[in-house]
Amino acid sequence: MIGLELVVVLGVVIVVCGVLARRTRVADPILLLVAGIVLGFVPALRQVHLPPELMLLVFLPALLYWEAITTSLREIRATLRGIVLTSTLLVVATAAAVATAAHVLGIPWGPAWVLGAAVAPTDATAVGVLARALPRRTVTVLRAESLVNDGTALVLYGVAVGVTVGEETLGAGHVTWLFVLAYGGGIAVGLLVARLAVLVRPRIDDPMLGNVVILLLPFVAFLVAELIEASGVLAVVVCGLVMSQVGPRIGRAATRQQTVAFWSISTYLINASLFVLVGLEAQSAVRNLVSEDLVTAIVGVAVVCAVILVVRFGFLVLSAYTIRLVDRRPSQRGRRVTNRARAVSTVAGFRGAVSLAAALAVPAHLSSGAPFPDRDLIVFITCGVVATTLVVQGLLLAPTVRWARLPDDDGVARERRLADETAAQEALDALPDVAAALGTDPSVVDRLRGEYEEHLTLLRARDGGADDPDPAVLLDDEYTELRLVLLARKRATVVRLRDQREIDDTVLRQVQARLDLEEIRLSRGDPAPE
Repeated sequence: MIGLELVVVLGVVIVVCGVLARRTRVADPILLLVAGIVLGFVPALRQVHLPPELMLLVFLPALLYWEAITTSLREIRATLRGIVLTSTLLVVATAAAVATAAHVLGIPWGPAWVLGAAVAPTDATAVGVLARALPRRTVTVLRAESLVNDGTALVLYGVAVGVTVGEETLGAGHVTWLFVLAYGGGIAVGLLVARLAVLVRPRIDDPMLGNVVILLLPFVAFLVAELIEASGVLAVVVCGLVMSQVGPRIGRAATRQQTVAFWSISTYLINASLFVLVGLEAQSAVRNLVSEDLVTAIVGVAVVCAVILVVRFGFLVLSAYTIRLVDRRPSQRGRRVTNRARAVSTVAGFRGAVSLAAALAVPAHLSSGAPFPDRDLIVFITCGVVATTLVVQGLLLAPTVRWARLPDDDGVARERRLADETAAQEALDALPDVAAALGTDPSVVDRLRGEYEEHLTLLRARDGGADDPDPAVLLDDEYTELRLVLLARKRATVVRLRDQREIDDTVLRQVQARLDLEEIRLSRGDPAPE
């Protein structure tokens, strides 16, 4: 019954922490992590553990795919050089610095490198949740870095574990080949799976089956990459980025509606559950250490967190000024940011469930049969680092953003207005030719032209701002309010007809679905026509 009990407990904790987060304005992951630590005191839950294979093979592909498909490829292209540097060289530098610090604390070099590789990558899930209020460019860079750097870290991790266990040989050629296979194979697999999806999806008309295909994509990409010992992480990310570009051309409206709804709730539940389980693992890691090791472990957490922050900030500053010396193009100058902005990126470098899964996946024994050196210490320090970055850095992020005085980012709103106006204007311009080709009655054409002209008038009136609202905007707001009230009346009428047994529940659901879509559109402020 522990499985069912855990599902109920996780559900209740997610709801309670979600409500508290909105009332206290503390980020959900922080409260969920604390709740997980508290739950660790419940005897029945002390045996609950997050299996590494569940994280790496089930949770990770789904989370990475949704993060990739919802990120901005344009922003990635604009900042590609910085993303490549932070997702490769910064990971290696962080792993090396952490390994050196851990060795100074008394951990042998092999396990020290395992620890360094485990805590080196930032976490896409934590970044996406905790850093969403940052400017779009900053969020995109952080998310893209988090999506790619897992591949680099996992290669380092595999080498470190293999050498320590006695199954790998450390050589420049061997390590170089592993990186080439991880990156080259991962990119190739991601492109291949995306290509197959492009061929299959247009041939499936049923929205439900179309979404089954979409659901399979990240797992197929991850599986194929793992079979050839390439980076499953990179395969999923590449597949997601490609689908983000071609998906709008080959998808259908009904399929997209289901896709967004399904992935939104699924990734939210997975994310929230992971943060609670991280808290449980942190509590469990404390119990696995004897008192003498506990002091070393606590010191190790503090030292590793400090090393991560110092290395990250130093790398961001050093790489930026190096690029300035090499690249003096005007376009490069326009992308420059201040050291205060780099401090924000440093604080936003959260660690998460990938680091925890790597630490838990450390084998218990060497090839000789001896226990893996300092395994419990590695797990504890990793849990402590994850908890500290989520809680401490999560709480420090907002004041750091205020201190950094980052410029306001209205790019999304501005570009949405441009898209709405341009799409409406071009539709209006095409109306005569389209109507003639379809043989549409002139009265219908005149009616639709009037609707589109009114739509354009409202869009342009809203561009004027809220200081002096246009009368047309005020009238449209009143129109929207009236429509929403009448929609509520229509819904009540349909429910009454069902209660009086004049219509079936099936009919109620069909009518209610249409009313709900109209209410959502009106509530978002999307003026008709679409």
